[in-house]
Amino acid sequence: MIEISLCMIVKNEERALDRCLASIADLMDEIIIVDTGSTDRTKEIARNYTDKIYDFEWIDDFSAARNFAFSKATKEYIYSADADEVLDEENRRKFRLLKEAMLPEVEIVQMRYCNQLSYGTAYNYDAEYRPKLFKKQREFVWIEPVHETVRLDPVVYDSDIDIRHMPEELHSGRDFRVFQKHIREGMRLSQRLHHMYAMELSISGTDEDVLEAEEFFTASVSDPTRSVDEVREAACIVTRAARIRGDSHTILKMCLKDLLAEGSSEMCFELGEYFYGKEDYEEAALWYYNAMHETKSILNIHTSTDWAEQKYKIVCAANGEDGG
Repeated sequence: MIEISLCMIVKNEERALDRCLASIADLMDEIIIVDTGSTDRTKEIARNYTDKIYDFEWIDDFSAARNFAFSKATKEYIYSADADEVLDEENRRKFRLLKEAMLPEVEIVQMRYCNQLSYGTAYNYDAEYRPKLFKKQREFVWIEPVHETVRLDPVVYDSDIDIRHMPEELHSGRDFRVFQKHIREGMRLSQRLHHMYAMELSISGTDEDVLEAEEFFTASVSDPTRSVDEVREAACIVTRAARIRGDSHTILKMCLKDLLAEGSSEMCFELGEYFYGKEDYEEAALWYYNAMHETKSILNIHTSTDWAEQKYKIVCAANGEDGG
């Protein structure tokens, strides 16, 4: 049986931490809690489960905090968890079986992160695989009978374990502050972070968040080093900002850029919102319909499903139509 270090970074998680640890503590051989500045009972709750509690000064860098937590681990494998995660009894059983039967060559175990769409979090799938369990020390081995080489790709196992994601509150505001801080410092967002920022803004960003991000995404639209996908994502955010400001000229420019590709449900939804705001319900209905049936989402699945459907029914009712 393998031994596992649980590594967590936390801050002001008194409402969720006990629920999380109660569901996984007995599956772990070591529990490491890294606190990044709690002012509530988080540390007190953590002490009920472990004495390995460390302080880490928050520097707006989640990777730095997680790396610090991992550096304290002493067991063969590391399990990374957030305070708003829960394992139910069936998945605790699966986890225990995995722990007993883990093959030594497995270096990363992925588990399904579930319940995403129920809490308004910045994800487009109710369940998706995420790497959760990591082998602490990698063993390099030679492969191939001739022209031999060292295996570089990790051995990843997709388990059948489901983790329930049950956040007590949205963390998007915190994330937006981190994005803006690094942008102001001149950091270039990778393609992955560019997508994550745009996606999180599209799903849970307030009007103020979108307006604050407008300058960055306007630059992305005109950046020749950005990919077509990044330009389309940026155009969606700039269009929403322009709609908030009542700038129809910019809306037109961004929509034309989107249409040069294949069109997105996000852009159709924004056009629906624009015409809805102008009380042109017939035109709004057309674009909400296109968001649902004629295009695909690139950032926010809600713009092609429930958000668009709800607005479509509203404008159809305003037009005296069924909308079913």
